[in-house]
Amino acid sequence: MLIKYSVSPQWRFVIYAIIESGGKQYKVTPGQTIDVERLDIAEGDAVELDKVLLIADGENLTVGNPTIDGARVSATSKGEAKDKKIIVFKYKPKVRYRKKTGHRQFHTKLTIENIIQPGAEAEKPSKTRKSKKEVTESGT
Repeated sequence: MLIKYSVSPQWRFVIYAIIESGGKQYKVTPGQTIDVERLDIAEGDAVELDKVLLIADGENLTVGNPTIDGARVSATSKGEAKDKKIIVFKYKPKVRYRKKTGHRQFHTKLTIENIIQPGAEAEKPSKTRKSKKEVTESGT
């Protein structure tokens, strides 16, 4: 079930979307770089995130229940990195129990390329095909 709201014309918005990745929600706009939980993609590869919860452009607001069918966000991977160290300290009073450990979580950097609304086709980059020259048996 899609719910569409109209936004008053005095507000001028850049198109944005709220997506879900790794159990967390992110507000994204085209050209933005975000850090998400580790995804199994190589650096420079394209990825399409299809768990889009909300899309807002200048006049329309589309809310999914829970997601919007057919909506996608295309992004490009910029590689993986480690986050800051988190200290885990366990302590029990009066029994001399203390344990200190640390953890560094991996995350993937994504650059948002495009927000694709339901029913709209993605803009595909035009690729020029190189024609292969036919080689005859004589080699000419």
